Amino acid sequence: MVIAIDGPAGAGKSTVARGVARALGFTYLDSGAMYRCVALAALDRHLDLDDGQALGELAWGLDIGFDRDTIQLDGKPVEGKIRSPEVTIAASKVSVHPQVRQAMVKRQRELIAAGNYVAEGRDIGTVVSPDSPLKVFLTASEEERARRRATETGASVSEVRDAIEDRDERDRNRSAAPLVPAADAIIVDTTHLKPAEMLAEIDKALARSGVPQSVNGNLGDVPRH
Repeated sequence: MVIAIDGPAGAGKSTVARGVARALGFTYLDSGAMYRCVALAALDRHLDLDDGQALGELAWGLDIGFDRDTIQLDGKPVEGKIRSPEVTIAASKVSVHPQVRQAMVKRQRELIAAGNYVAEGRDIGTVVSPDSPLKVFLTASEEERARRRATETGASVSEVRDAIEDRDERDRNRSAAPLVPAADAIIVDTTHLKPAEMLAEIDKALARSGVPQSVNGNLGDVPRH
């Protein structure tokens, strides 16, 4: 079973997805980290980030998987490496190529077919797992999203806001799997919500979703700092 958490950068996807996965004993899948792995591999090989064909061939050949909350590339943990500013910029360029997205969607479907996942991304509910029993689309004001990311990275709010505007434009207008809510997604505006309040909203959504009753209500056990 897959619980889909989608939305733009800074909307609270990681906070919500990690919390829900921990509470339910599911595996947390960060689809964005998978594209970062492709970007890291491309940078290591000095590939042209505009060459969709070469990047697609690279993506099809990579072994990307998860061990609890840790992502691995070719059997080695790369969590720290893929969060660098250089990889962040490269990932936003790599992810627009249909060839790369096809490879990553196939890998994501292989992973979620083998267990219970809370998957976060930008196309989980629309492309990767459209049959998910619970689809949530998180959003927040651009200013708040920039503030959150600036707090995480140490960059200025104005600098992060410019990067978010650029990423949002690419995500919404790309030909392959543009960033849009699934038709049956529950949309949650997190602009004024603290992490505990975000999780409370998901708790309510779980209770209404038809997800087996045995997993409902468990979010109360999650640390919400």
